[in-house]
Amino acid sequence: MRKKLHILILVIALAAGMLLASGCSGEQTQTYAWVLATASPEDTVTQIYAEKFAEEVEELSDGAMRIQVYANSSLGGDTELLESCMTGDIPFVVQNTAPQVSYLPRLCLFDLPCVFDSIDELHEVLDNEAFMEKINEIYAEKGIELLGMSDQDFRVMTSNKKVETLEDFSGIKIRTMENSYHMAFWKAIGANPTPMSFSEVYIGLQQNTIDAQENPYEVIVSNKFYEQQDYIIQTNHLPHLLSLIVSEDFMDDLSEEQQEIIREAATIACDYAREQAQERVADRIAICEEGGAEVVAVSDELRDQIREASADLYEEIRVVVDDDELYNMYVGQ
Repeated sequence: MRKKLHILILVIALAAGMLLASGCSGEQTQTYAWVLATASPEDTVTQIYAEKFAEEVEELSDGAMRIQVYANSSLGGDTELLESCMTGDIPFVVQNTAPQVSYLPRLCLFDLPCVFDSIDELHEVLDNEAFMEKINEIYAEKGIELLGMSDQDFRVMTSNKKVETLEDFSGIKIRTMENSYHMAFWKAIGANPTPMSFSEVYIGLQQNTIDAQENPYEVIVSNKFYEQQDYIIQTNHLPHLLSLIVSEDFMDDLSEEQQEIIREAATIACDYAREQAQERVADRIAICEEGGAEVVAVSDELRDQIREASADLYEEIRVVVDDDELYNMYVGQ
């Protein structure tokens, strides 16, 4: 599988265009467009983030550096893309942090539920240079550099049952990603988490195999989950983080000037993606409501009860992170 994927990447890269463009320093020549891959649909902030980064790289290099974006799992799902980035087969990847926990266990820090009351609080942490240096040390363990971290706002729950109290979560069969911390969270508040392939979620909701699912508004709308769900519960239990990562081996082969361009482009793209995410939330909520779903706010009392019910998970994650300074910077202590 690895060999086939590697060959596929080479074929696609060459087909993407023999650019024959001089490198920024005049000493190197980029003979094909570098690959950036995502597993997300095109009409999402993930794609906006990726395309903006590619656009800025080309602009800042006066056309000498080019990146071709491949979306919608065309080069593989999240796991395959992460593995390919670690081995250098795919230079750039934009993806959520949740699938990365299997390879980088300490990233479970981002699976702490209900840490932030607003997305601005999250951004304040992510913009802390000391915090991000520590996070990048985690990525470096697998030969990856984190270029930036944006988001698609919070993940929320959609359900055919109206949820207004902690007891209302009891027994709800909710689809989750195959992430043990996500599953532990839903169990802690009384739900019945059920891992399921993302491609099967819409049919699962349609056939009542599952009662609920959780995702950011972008994903709910792009996959039309609101067509099969009566309620959108604003649990805001996790921010849906988007990491822009690059293979360290790939970066090491670039000149200092090229590296500087890539990092500058990543900063610009990150800020732009955050802005776009916030601008699109209200529109996505309106689409869900027009589709017949009722949006249900979660009270402060319920959020406190959810945090209390998740206390054991907080301690479990703190132990795995194994860095009290990093943990405390994230939770605001």
